[in-house]
Amino acid sequence: MNARDAAFLFSPRVIPTGRSVGVRIRPLFEHAVLPAEATVEVTLCERDTRRQQVLEAQRADGGLTVSFSADREQELVLVVTATRAGQPVRRDEFPLYALAPDLYRLRPWKGDFHIHSNRSDGRESPPYVAAACRHIGMDFMALTDHRAYQPSLDARAAFTGLTLDLRIYPGEEVHPPDNPVHIVNFGGSFSVNALFAGRAAYEQAVDQRLAQAPAALTAEEKRHFASCLWTFEQIRRGAGVGILCHPYWIVGDAHNISEALQDALYAAQPFDALELIGGFYRYQMESNALAVARWQQGRAAGRELPVVGVSDAHGCERGELFGWYYSIVFAPTTEFADLRQAIRAGQCVAVEAVEGEFPRLFGSFRLVKFAYFLLREIFPMHDELCVEEGRLMRCFAGGDTAAAAALAALHGRVGSLYGRCWGG
Repeated sequence: MNARDAAFLFSPRVIPTGRSVGVRIRPLFEHAVLPAEATVEVTLCERDTRRQQVLEAQRADGGLTVSFSADREQELVLVVTATRAGQPVRRDEFPLYALAPDLYRLRPWKGDFHIHSNRSDGRESPPYVAAACRHIGMDFMALTDHRAYQPSLDARAAFTGLTLDLRIYPGEEVHPPDNPVHIVNFGGSFSVNALFAGRAAYEQAVDQRLAQAPAALTAEEKRHFASCLWTFEQIRRGAGVGILCHPYWIVGDAHNISEALQDALYAAQPFDALELIGGFYRYQMESNALAVARWQQGRAAGRELPVVGVSDAHGCERGELFGWYYSIVFAPTTEFADLRQAIRAGQCVAVEAVEGEFPRLFGSFRLVKFAYFLLREIFPMHDELCVEEGRLMRCFAGGDTAAAAALAALHGRVGSLYGRCWGG
């Protein structure tokens, strides 16, 4: 949290276009109070249009209130200047964002769709991973262990009966037999991996879908394509979200999905979202860069693929991957149906926020632009609230039953923050 947000309470910070709103700026400490004897001027500055206008301000209790309307979607800055005897004595800036009604109705939720526990090749137990996700500011998550659905259920069960703001959903990383393509089943109602136990039925289902494979593919690629079709169909049957994983991951000396197979999958688009970034260390980021470049090339050709960012972390305390990559989903709530609809509609931004580097965001320009404002102005306050909740979740999962009451007392704080920032 920056010094301005620690010293002032001002709301709303996100406003709708097309109607008048009142913004109140209230000092929280003596040093932030506007001098009573000073002349105060408030200027509304528009980032995109470069327009400026002086607003009439109502002063009260060391703060002020201004009313105005925004006619287009963009970032705004309220510049408050205090002068005495013609000399400036204070200058404060208060950034806001004006949104068109469709986006204004939504809220930004941070989440990780792809992460592992010690039930496959991760380090920590399922409840610990869930608590760690809240500790770094996630609003939703799913454990997606290799070939294992039960760990995600165990992560949920560990907090049964508690009042939590973190939504913990079922998940798994699906590995169809004899198919190099990795697939995430996020939120599905049953395990797709478990269906491979009946291998004969699976092989028959793949055979039935071979005719849908493009003729240009090799016989092996056709089988991989048909296998992917069937797998994504099963995820949909379970009402889950199917995510095509790390297309440029290098296995041995080759990418795990051939270019021809990628072409076929992107054209058919049986998946709900493409895992655009995540899971790669600083020295392996070429894989992410290639995925981004190919996605951008597709967009230029008119192909819009919903994208997500994921950590694919195999340990929360290793100082790598965990928290480096995640998604911001713009949805009314973190209810699964809302998240699923938003992801399929492309209302998601993939975030690369490697420690010590400037974050890079991927998605529609409109959402990316707003998301940078969120990273700078809203999420620091959001994440600060999540730290204590994550710590208490870890304490509870470790046997401290008293943590339950403390967690209940913290329930709804992010919702209240959003209520202030969006003005209701």
